[in-house]
Amino acid sequence: MNEKRVRRLNEIDTRGQGPVVYWMSRDQRAEDNWALLSAQELAVENKKPVVVVFCLVPEFLGAAIRHYRFMIEGLKDVEQELLKKNIPFCLLQGQPGEEVSNFVENHEVSLLVTDFDPLRIKKKWKKEVKNKIRVPFFEVDAHNIVPCWAASPKQEFAAYTIRNKIKSLLPEFLIDFPRLKKQNEAVKIPDNDWEKTGHNLKVDFSVPELKWIKPGEKEARNALKRFIGQKLSRYPEERNDPNEDAVSDLSPYIHFGQIAAQRIALEVRKTGIKARDDFLEELIIRRELAENYCFYNENYDSFQGFPDWAQKTLDEHRPDQREYLYSLKQFESARTHDDLWNAAQLEMVKRGKMHGYMRMYWAKKILEWTRSPDEAQKIALYLNDKYELDGRDPNGYVGVAWSIGGVHDRAWPSRPVFGKIRYMSYNGCRSKFDVPAYIDKVRSIL
Repeated sequence: MNEKRVRRLNEIDTRGQGPVVYWMSRDQRAEDNWALLSAQELAVENKKPVVVVFCLVPEFLGAAIRHYRFMIEGLKDVEQELLKKNIPFCLLQGQPGEEVSNFVENHEVSLLVTDFDPLRIKKKWKKEVKNKIRVPFFEVDAHNIVPCWAASPKQEFAAYTIRNKIKSLLPEFLIDFPRLKKQNEAVKIPDNDWEKTGHNLKVDFSVPELKWIKPGEKEARNALKRFIGQKLSRYPEERNDPNEDAVSDLSPYIHFGQIAAQRIALEVRKTGIKARDDFLEELIIRRELAENYCFYNENYDSFQGFPDWAQKTLDEHRPDQREYLYSLKQFESARTHDDLWNAAQLEMVKRGKMHGYMRMYWAKKILEWTRSPDEAQKIALYLNDKYELDGRDPNGYVGVAWSIGGVHDRAWPSRPVFGKIRYMSYNGCRSKFDVPAYIDKVRSIL
């Protein structure tokens, strides 16, 4: 295990007599999981067994039943894969600050390991746990190929400022995973009652589950194989055309940690397909740039997180007359004058995944049709996190911040409402793809 991938969250050396516990949160998989591998390595060193716990909170950043069901079904897979290795999996329910801390105390846990997440709420949970436990506590970046804190010690301005930093570290970090070992000793814990799991959820049940995508580690690996075999060669030329099925559809699996971005990169690199470099730029550089932004910028989901030049130009254009103004309800129900925007919104609602190119157009039009950039950002994040299967993710926060607030972009010629923020238009979309065909395609899935 590369020590740069691990950092201590406390300075306590006293250890309990019980197992080493991996508090799984973001990286919900048994294989290719640096946090779990680190926990097992520590367990072997201390001659202790490993236990994996997951704490299911009753509500999380606007996630709906669509997201919870996808996650819960994936966790059932995790339990089965861990059982093959004689590693217990314990599903806790409640607030992590209480439930994880109580588990540590009640089982006399010797060491606690968790995975990395740059979001504020996850930092808050870890701080609450840290303040209550009296055993060593470690955090492992199992989500990024180059650990976020190793890639850069500061917020990066754009892709070009972080690209060489990450690439210089890839030979050190982009390596194959060791296999998770089967352990001889296991801790006896109560069986998980999956039938009762989620009965106390405080979530929106009106956002239905999805049938086109199945959750879990096995399904994620199958999706990767399909992408490499059927789509990767077409990726550079067709990825920005929402009528072409050229995108990977891997983002929900990456978001829920059901597959490691590192495994995807390793498998894609093995191919001789020229298009792999374009895909790896998105998977590694752009995705880890988003992680960097959320890790180092506490205001990643607000106007205050935008660069100074963007805040200035948007402030200057707050008084500008808007040709159209829509409410959240009108946006959510896809009742605007723009049939292309309406189609994009409906695609997100019904499919749980809007095409990446359309996400940019969708967010920029919300800026154009609301009273302020603050309102636009709030609406865009609300809708994204309610319907997108990969919502509540650094990529989503940065996608909205790029579209509305110029994050990781540059200043463009000034225009009404947008100021110097990059503009996108209906006619611009028409020049890139068949707009009526896309609208018809969305209607066909309703």
